[in-house]
Amino acid sequence: MSSIIVFGAAGRAGRAITAEARLRGHRVTAVVRDPAAHPSAAADGALTAGDVTDPAVVARLAAGHDAAVVAAYAPVPDFFATASAALIEGLTLAGVPRLLSVGLASVLPTASGVLLMDAPGYPQEYREFYLAHATGTEVLRTAPDPLDWLVLSPSGDFDHQGGRTGGYVFAPAAAGDRISYPDLAVAVLDEIDRPAHHRTHLGVRSAGLAGG
Repeated sequence: MSSIIVFGAAGRAGRAITAEARLRGHRVTAVVRDPAAHPSAAADGALTAGDVTDPAVVARLAAGHDAAVVAAYAPVPDFFATASAALIEGLTLAGVPRLLSVGLASVLPTASGVLLMDAPGYPQEYREFYLAHATGTEVLRTAPDPLDWLVLSPSGDFDHQGGRTGGYVFAPAAAGDRISYPDLAVAVLDEIDRPAHHRTHLGVRSAGLAGG
């Protein structure tokens, strides 16, 4: 059994990851900025208050854990870059060796090598958000070697109604690909239980699904 801290544990991805970790018997610290704002998530288990953009808070809450997951978002400028920097500093201070981050398909390369957000016909109205996510990953690339990080994202988008099949495959970005939140959680926990990929951003899609 491992001890895992999940930042952003009340969102759809965070709740699925927290549930999968508990299903596997891990001890989980589920962190949100304001537990009172998430009564439905609190019903799944205790929530801990914490700010993922504050390295001192990250270090204090993460101490004694074997791995960390970040699935958090806040509508503030530079959130992803600030959170990544705080996680690097805080997790390093706490001695947590592994970080899994939930990323965005838009900034993942397609099979041709072009980023999905630059592919013909891809929606551009949220490009600023895409670039903010990319900046957060670039900050992670500066992490010192003791922190072993990995960004996992859908290779296309979430199947918002999909359940847990337990199956997934790694794939380059493709707009038509889908994966459910529970199956993304399976991929995240597999990489905590049996780390196979390191210091990169990978996409995952449902097994047997090829997108376009």
